[in-house]
Amino acid sequence: MFTSLGKTIGNVFEFSLPMIIISVVVAITLRTTDIIKNKKEFSLYKELISLSFIIYILCLFQVVTFQDNNNFSSNNLIPFKEMLRYTVGSRLFLKNVLGNIIMFLPYGFFTSYFLKEKKLLPIFILTTIASLTIETTQLMIGRVFDIDDILLNILGGVLGHYVYTLILKIGNMCPKVLQSEWFLNLISIILLVGLITLL
Repeated sequence: MFTSLGKTIGNVFEFSLPMIIISVVVAITLRTTDIIKNKKEFSLYKELISLSFIIYILCLFQVVTFQDNNNFSSNNLIPFKEMLRYTVGSRLFLKNVLGNIIMFLPYGFFTSYFLKEKKLLPIFILTTIASLTIETTQLMIGRVFDIDDILLNILGGVLGHYVYTLILKIGNMCPKVLQSEWFLNLISIILLVGLITLL
């Protein structure tokens, strides 16, 4: 099941790659110019987190707008109606249930990180607004509105928030040297090299 999930995520990334490359180059050049011109402080790990958020939003856009339309589906306004139809572990369960949760997990994490928000309610509201916007927009492009997608997206956003708070708690318990900027930058470089190697 997780192999299939990894393949699906890989396909999304590969499909989005041209747009990601262009957007990342534009973002990096603009940000570098801003840092140099205005003599702003540079922190590699913070810049990489911001860049990761841009890549995530681009991939999210691709997923919710460019997938094949399912002409056999209809709008669903009844909570849990669709998600309970799928057998756990099946392809449809993986795509429509786990996929919707995982798709919004980074959203919960990133919004918590950028807002430095430890409370759940603001992230819950922001995730609800984002998911509701996506589902409403899908109606405009020939796709369907599904209340279950919103519920699953919200669950993903909530889990992402808890991942952020967990990392924060673990980080606060670590020795000061492991919280230092040079160490976080070193970890960022290692992760970046590992990611590039995988690609």
